[in-house]
Amino acid sequence: MTQSTRTVLRNQLSQALAAIKDAWRVMLRRGPSQIQFWFIALVIGIAAGFMALGFRKAIRALQAYVYETEDILLLHSHVEKLPWFLILITPIFGGLIVGVILNKFTDDGRVRSVADVIEGSAVTNGRVETKAGIASFFASLITLSTGGSTGREGPVVHMAGVISTWVSNRIHADGITGRDLLGCAVAAAVSASFNAPIAGALFALEVVLRHFAVHAFAPIVIASVAGTVINRLEYGDVTEFALETPGSLQFYVELPAFLILGLICGFVAVLLMRSIFFAEDIGSHVQNRLSMPRWLRPGVSGAMLGLLAIWFPHIIGVGYETTIRALTGDLVLPTAILFAVIKTIAVAITMGGRMGGGVFSPSLMIGALTGLAFGLIATGLLPEVSGTHTLYAFAGMGAVAAAVLGAPISTTLIVFELTGDWQIGLAVMVSVSMSTALASRLVDRSFFLTQLERRNVHLAAGPQAYLLAMLRAGAVMRPIGDPRSISKDEAQILIDKGFCVKASATLEAAMPYFDRDDIPCIPVVIVDEVGRETPVGALYHVDALKAYNRALAATAAEEHS
Repeated sequence: MTQSTRTVLRNQLSQALAAIKDAWRVMLRRGPSQIQFWFIALVIGIAAGFMALGFRKAIRALQAYVYETEDILLLHSHVEKLPWFLILITPIFGGLIVGVILNKFTDDGRVRSVADVIEGSAVTNGRVETKAGIASFFASLITLSTGGSTGREGPVVHMAGVISTWVSNRIHADGITGRDLLGCAVAAAVSASFNAPIAGALFALEVVLRHFAVHAFAPIVIASVAGTVINRLEYGDVTEFALETPGSLQFYVELPAFLILGLICGFVAVLLMRSIFFAEDIGSHVQNRLSMPRWLRPGVSGAMLGLLAIWFPHIIGVGYETTIRALTGDLVLPTAILFAVIKTIAVAITMGGRMGGGVFSPSLMIGALTGLAFGLIATGLLPEVSGTHTLYAFAGMGAVAAAVLGAPISTTLIVFELTGDWQIGLAVMVSVSMSTALASRLVDRSFFLTQLERRNVHLAAGPQAYLLAMLRAGAVMRPIGDPRSISKDEAQILIDKGFCVKASATLEAAMPYFDRDDIPCIPVVIVDEVGRETPVGALYHVDALKAYNRALAATAAEEHS
């Protein structure tokens, strides 16, 4: 190669590198273009897919090591043969490790999960907590590997949010871009976890973003497909549950039975959710009453789980073996009912003990057991007009899970993709519609939104309920000295009468003053170390309403773009 040729190539390479650097600077300053955004969505999808795959394989490896078995799918049958003391102490040690992790790396000892991702999407421009999220990821890994009775979707969804948050912060993404990237990461994580690309994409839209805007659809689908490809490179094009066709629906005569099953599953889903919240409240009460260190709480829950597992090993872990037995009809009626009750108790203990994990897989198992029990009764009473009882197990699995997640569309599709059987669609759709309609009226729409409601984060009612909590009085006020604002003396008079809000307060805290006291403005104060209140501005009712209307308009524009 001549000297002149090398010089030309060197110059071209330098120009290419300079163009890349310029493009990166522009993206950081102005945000990514559509093509760049799709490329970022693909990269995030790949990263989230590998994370979900790694989490799944880590659970299998650690669970196999802890319980000394090679076939995790037959874990429950294997555990029955283990010494009782090993079954008892395993979740205790796991719980203690979880407690130490959460106590050190979180400020409240609470595991982050799907609810926190939904909150991040709505309230913090698509960002989630990073340090607490990583700690929750590893805590949930320990929980699921040592006897905890939850699922793996919660940790991978939040960890996907951590990945998208890191990217959003690096490119200085605005709220819309940050939320879309969050949806991409979640879609890829769900798809890689369950080999369900359609359901993964719709889960991100339906549950996390809570809208179906066109601008978000393409990148989320790209990321979801990337996550699925990663799953299939490892496990092949196989469904999560390898099952035979459960049988056909006996024309329309059987539809009323699935309507009834849907209502029953709605009640079961509500019972599961309220059991978890009850266990959480009891756990917090006992912890406060006994002055128990928070790192010990998961260990106590682990002891309770160990005692249960001695007699009912099916509660350990995700529960695929028992779910498959229910879907194949390999359980008698009393056993199906008993297993569903015990699993509900175990999930409540695990979640109430703050051990980590998700609720989707347990709801699949409880739903399959509920559906099987109902199907055994229904086909026994009217055998001449009934299909197989396993068909009811499939419908029940979808109905309970949909009611818990508050996601009828994505859950219906994920049942199809988990089983690979599209012939059961009518039965599943009928049951899912009834269960979600009923459960959404007995809780705040879903398990996740009810969790947030219990933390005074009001997302269930829509943007009109939570946008006020996103706007700060200090950002909307007219400062003291502004010709359109009240004077410092006038502000002090109102403060002396008890009318004031802190600059850090939200409009949600300020608006009741206007409704209750019929005043045009409220002084905004800052509080010093000795508690003295100094007025810095005034929040006017009209300004608060204008800011609220702008936020509503921006939200509507995003959801319909």
